[in-house]
Order: sequence, then C-alpha cells, then structure tokens
Amino acid sequence: MIAAILQARMSSSRLPGKVLKPILGRPMICRQLERIQKAGRLDAVVVATSTDRADDPIAMAVKSANVTCFRGDLDDVLDRVYHAALLVNADHVVRLTADCPLVDPRVIDTLVGLHLAENRDYSSNFLERRFPDGIDAEIVSMAALKIAWREASERSDREHVTPYLYRNSGKFNLGSLRCERDLAAHRWTVDYREDFDFVTKVFEKLYPESANFSMWDVLEMLERQPELSNMNSGISQHSS
Repeated sequence: MIAAILQARMSSSRLPGKVLKPILGRPMICRQLERIQKAGRLDAVVVATSTDRADDPIAMAVKSANVTCFRGDLDDVLDRVYHAALLVNADHVVRLTADCPLVDPRVIDTLVGLHLAENRDYSSNFLERRFPDGIDAEIVSMAALKIAWREASERSDREHVTPYLYRNSGKFNLGSLRCERDLAAHRWTVDYREDFDFVTKVFEKLYPESANFSMWDVLEMLERQPELSNMNSGISQHSS
C-alpha cells in the first residue's frame, strides 16, 4: 500500500488561508489533489490537517472532493502524518505539502518506482536540488517513519516530519531522484501572494487545453513567455 499524505493547514504566516484560495473556481488544495490523483503508483491519498477549528474549512473542502481527511496535532506534524498513514495501512508514504499545486504526478510515479526498485528507506527529489521548488516529493517506508516518530525529539523534526531521516543517514538507506536538467532556480511553490498569482496564471494558460499538464509543459510555456517568471522573481528562492 503506497499512500500519498498531503499535509495542509490554514495558519500560513505569509499567506493565510492560501490552500483554499480559488484557482479556476476551485480551492487550490483541490486543484493539487486533482494532480496527485493522476499518479498511477498511488493506492490512496489522504489529506492530513489539524484538529484546530481554523482547519475545519480544509476538512470540508477535502470531503467535497471525496478524499479521505485525517485530523491530528497542529504542531506535531510528524505525529499527524504517521497516524494518517496508519489510517490507510500504508507500507510507504509519499509526503507532499499543500503549497505545491503544480506537483507533477509523473515525478511522483518516477520517485516511487526508484524507491521501490532500490529498496530504500527514504527517497526524495530534493536532497540534491535540481527540480523546481514546488515539484517537491519524498517517500518513506512505514518502518522508517515509525522510527522517526518514536525517536525524533527536536521541535523542527516534529514540525517538518522527515529531517530526522536524512540527518541520520547512517541509520537509513537514502535514495535521490535527480532531474535531468538543473531547474533549481525556478520557484513554483506558494508562500506569498506573488507565488499564488504566478501559479494561477499557469493554470489559466495550461489547464483548459490539458488538465494533466506536466512540469515540462510549464517550462515550455515559460520559455515562450519568460515575463511570467517575473511575477514572483523578487522572492528569495527557497524562502519557504
């Protein structure tokens, strides 16, 4: 069982409520779920949000999209993700965050394939940054996630879920998916209003022709219309 766990919350300090801001008439998180569900290597998709009342609207939006929602601790995200994975009896967890609506299901499938073929405990496409910021994905075996859940004590490890794994590389078998081109300079994540406006423009231009547009389709569009990259170019890269 390979489950994608999409963690989401309303309390973003930079752009509050961003996950529910509408893109082409639907909440951003629902647009991201559309893309995640196109990945062929996933057996389940779960949104992990918190029990905080502020996150009630996320739970409602996820329910309307017919996706399973798990609610757990607001600050201990590692605990939340771990129990969301238990809910669906996952053997491996693909961890995603709800500020990356351009995540590419093809990249998810490639990462899952690499992880399983190499029998890794943990694999990601950002240990060596070559993919655009916003195409991030990582996968961890349930056994390794349980060790992190049991042993990680630093606040940052509990909040960010997986750093314990790659900081303790001697304990775990790590894998890395490298992009064929170095695209690390591209910022496609949503932390600020400028990021959201950029992502919205991408959807407006590509989604009507193909709801399943790829990372490479975005790049081709930006090569034709480089001015679009200027929409959020003033934001320091990887500021998230």
